[in-house]
Amino acid sequence: MSGQQGVISIESVTKRFGAVTAVDAVSLDLRENEFFALLGPSGCGKTTLLRIVAGFETPDEGRVLLDGKDLTPLRPNRRPINLMFQSYALFPHMSVEKNVSYGLEMEGLSRAEIRKRVGEVLEMAQLEALSKRRPDQLSGGQRQRVALARALVKRPRVLLLDEPLGALDKKLREQMQLELKRLQDEVGITFVVVTHDQEEALVMADRLAVMEDGRVAQLGAPREVYEQPASRFVAGFIGVMNAFEGTLAEEGVSFGGQLLRGALPGGASPGKPALLAVRPERLELLQERPADGRNALPAKIRDIAYHGTDLNLHLTVEGKAEPVLARQPAWAAEGAGWQAGQEVWCCWQPRHSRILLD
Repeated sequence: MSGQQGVISIESVTKRFGAVTAVDAVSLDLRENEFFALLGPSGCGKTTLLRIVAGFETPDEGRVLLDGKDLTPLRPNRRPINLMFQSYALFPHMSVEKNVSYGLEMEGLSRAEIRKRVGEVLEMAQLEALSKRRPDQLSGGQRQRVALARALVKRPRVLLLDEPLGALDKKLREQMQLELKRLQDEVGITFVVVTHDQEEALVMADRLAVMEDGRVAQLGAPREVYEQPASRFVAGFIGVMNAFEGTLAEEGVSFGGQLLRGALPGGASPGKPALLAVRPERLELLQERPADGRNALPAKIRDIAYHGTDLNLHLTVEGKAEPVLARQPAWAAEGAGWQAGQEVWCCWQPRHSRILLD
């Protein structure tokens, strides 16, 4: 579990490359023993921020502190921080054991200490049986674990991972997401991962920061960011969101002459343009309009896409150019017998509405 004590403090860090501001006055506190994710599209500044923490880039403004000590002037090899690259950068001519021990040998540790620490980390990463193999004799997931073991054997206070699973196929990525989380829990150090994969961040992170144009658009626990996005950008970037453009009303948003209910943002006044957002899995399709207080819009099923575990139903709703997406578990949808062209009511509970003004 994540502690509340800060280990890394990023204070008003700005980094420019010519006329481009890659990181714009970012401040973050990374806690002891937490798995933290920097999430965002390409070019949002997340990798630049990671490189600043590692010491490979120097900020134009601001500073990075570890336990209150300013790290900004220190070179990368003087920081108790390791950065693991997506390429893994293993030595092809060395065995797994030699790859893992190399950094300790460069530090001049005794043979006994090196043997002890390498043995511990190989066991933890489940690499003992592969210790004599070279990287070209390993699978992608095994090479990833070797690179991780090599970083962990030096016992850094913080481990930085730049798109660590980007080179793996989908099935292996999902396995390694859980593996990374397990290892982080076991070693009890702070992991900071950069990723553009929303699902990856939601699965692994204790907290995450969504970045947009060099700034932090939202910071919070995965469930909080997913269920309560702070802006249209976050709502659209994290997962899939249905958006209804309208006008703010007393109890929600007026859309196409109908009131879609939801909790109004603090300080919001009726009459302003607003967007009501709702996740596809929160939508329910009914044959008849519900008599209770649920939001309900008449719709027509346009397309049905089978995804194995679930069914995606694309709906046409009057007043909305883009189709509305409803997602249902395959087992639940089977009994309903939905068909393209069928007229339905698209319904959801007001508590699942998210109203945004930006």
